[in-house]
Amino acid sequence: MTGRFNLRPLLLTGFLLGGLLLAPAADAHRLRPAIVTVTFSDDGTWAAALQLNLEALLAGIGPEHEDTSQAPQAEVYDALRELPPETLRARFDEAAPRLLAGVDLRFDGRRMTPGVTAVDIPAVGDLGVERLTTIRFAGDIPPGSAAFTWRYAPEFGESALRLAMPGGAIVRADWLMAGQSSAPFQLDPKLVPVRTTAEVFRDYTVLGFTHILPKGLDHILFVLGIFLLSVHWRPLLYQVTAFTVAHSITLALSLYGVISLPASVVEPLIALSIVYVAVENIIVGELRPWRVWVVFGFGLLHGLGFAGVLTELGLPVGEFLPALIAFNVGVELGQLAVIALALLTVGLWFRERPWYRARIVIPASLVIAVVGAYWTVERIVG
Repeated sequence: MTGRFNLRPLLLTGFLLGGLLLAPAADAHRLRPAIVTVTFSDDGTWAAALQLNLEALLAGIGPEHEDTSQAPQAEVYDALRELPPETLRARFDEAAPRLLAGVDLRFDGRRMTPGVTAVDIPAVGDLGVERLTTIRFAGDIPPGSAAFTWRYAPEFGESALRLAMPGGAIVRADWLMAGQSSAPFQLDPKLVPVRTTAEVFRDYTVLGFTHILPKGLDHILFVLGIFLLSVHWRPLLYQVTAFTVAHSITLALSLYGVISLPASVVEPLIALSIVYVAVENIIVGELRPWRVWVVFGFGLLHGLGFAGVLTELGLPVGEFLPALIAFNVGVELGQLAVIALALLTVGLWFRERPWYRARIVIPASLVIAVVGAYWTVERIVG
């Protein structure tokens, strides 16, 4: 009815803004998955290097707490991070039986008891970032073994498994959810595991998708900023296409070693790109020619950010190209899912209403800009 105040759009906007306000806290102290690199040698031995957040394990902070500051053990965790390496090593030795019970290495289904050869703990540094400890194991391959599997205890969280040649070249890499066992690695003299192209494509597509939903909060906000300028298909298509082409270029160039920028530069710029897009949404009510080129430029930055996760995991030598393509496909599917959810939430129902811009676009863009500004400052000052 004309002139009647409608609370529904304001409630929906409030729901959206409330979700966005949670973004900084969820991203500020997010735990990284453990990364284990396993190397098999021709002399019948194996070695593994497990990189992890030792303080989080000792404090008992599991994958249910993405933000360590929100965990009940936050004070214990913060105290452990202030310990010098030798003191933290003593804490590890005390808890070693419990921690090593969560490391499951098997040959032909037979579990091995890992022998710790070294614990490399960095000195106390910036308390605003994780201190990553590397625990090294070694042992003998049981005679006649044909397959190797890895599993990280579910209470310890996700893990990335990398199989390396003695010279360090990664021949296979898997991203595993909490408690998930790896597919068996077929052991042979050349250390070339059997995995089809379809399996590689599936695994890296899932990895790319989950890097957006639910883990890529900064990329989600950027895509929402693109969506909010106009929900009509043509402006949206122009921007999404520019963003896709740009981040695909830098993702490939970065992984091939052509270009490289440190995360300390890339991450604040990505946050700043969120601010720019959101502020422009507030100032400009329609797509302008420069917007597509601006989105393209920021897409180049986001591509370098996407490259970070794959560089950390390590693309397998024999599966490099299909894994790269699949990861990019997963990223695009994640972005399209974000746009689809935004359309189903507000776009399809309210985009033609005269109050759509005033009650949804401007408030949501304002919150996105504030979150992006917060991240920019946080990532600069640490």
